Amino acid sequence: MPIRSMTGFAQVKSQASEGTSFSLSLKSVNHRFLDPQLRLPSEMEELEMKIRRVLKERLARGHVDVTLSIVQREGEGFQLNRSLVAGYLAAFRKAAKEFDAPGEPDLNVIFRLPGALGGTVPLNGNFGALVINALNEALDKLNVMREEEGRGMEAELRRRLESLSSAAHEVAKLRSAVTLAYMERVKTRMQELVGTVDQDRILQEAALLAERSDVQEELVRLQTHIQHFTGLLDEGGEVGKKLDFLLQELNREANTLLSKTSGVAGEGLRVTELGLLMKSEIEKCREQVQNIE
Repeated sequence: MPIRSMTGFAQVKSQASEGTSFSLSLKSVNHRFLDPQLRLPSEMEELEMKIRRVLKERLARGHVDVTLSIVQREGEGFQLNRSLVAGYLAAFRKAAKEFDAPGEPDLNVIFRLPGALGGTVPLNGNFGALVINALNEALDKLNVMREEEGRGMEAELRRRLESLSSAAHEVAKLRSAVTLAYMERVKTRMQELVGTVDQDRILQEAALLAERSDVQEELVRLQTHIQHFTGLLDEGGEVGKKLDFLLQELNREANTLLSKTSGVAGEGLRVTELGLLMKSEIEKCREQVQNIE
């Protein structure tokens, strides 16, 4: 399955019966989990559960607004609540007779009674199945849009990864020179502090500190994470959370690399530039990954 964005929109219109149609729209944006929000006409609790089940089967993540609107032909939007109106008329006439009060019921008053006119004509028993069919059709359209946007996001991520990998390779070429410069810096500083101490001892201590500042491990982990990231892009599907985790790890390695090479002159300045470039590329990747399912 290709990589999908969590952003999209789809709408399906269908005929429910003669004089009654409906439209079903889906709008999705990014979210850590699947978060469906349904806007349905009243008295459709059973249908709501079915819609939620289909959404859970077809989508993994995202805030999804589902709106179902029913449109009825003019003159068919209301129905008479016969039992309520009949009860009102019977009560009116009984009271008029009992209290010998003249007058006739006013239909204008009756129709203002709560429930005297129903909101919609009852829908046929096939309505739920029609809505579920429309929902699946809308989800197909939604996912086509999400996959199309996902392809663009994937291409952008691959370009960023190439830049990140290239920066890591350049740092690897500069590593020996930076380590040597760091050792010289430490050696000079130690001589300033301790004066005429055994030169071999100073060199040993400087070499030890320089080794601790070596970025080889960070470079290896960076390349490993980049390869894993690329593998997930090749694999496709619901990889958003995994990609986000890998970017956190990449950012951690870039930070460590910068901290180990800070303050080193010469090639160290170029390494700092490359480290900042890495962090910039990682941040741009995170902007994209936040919207991947």
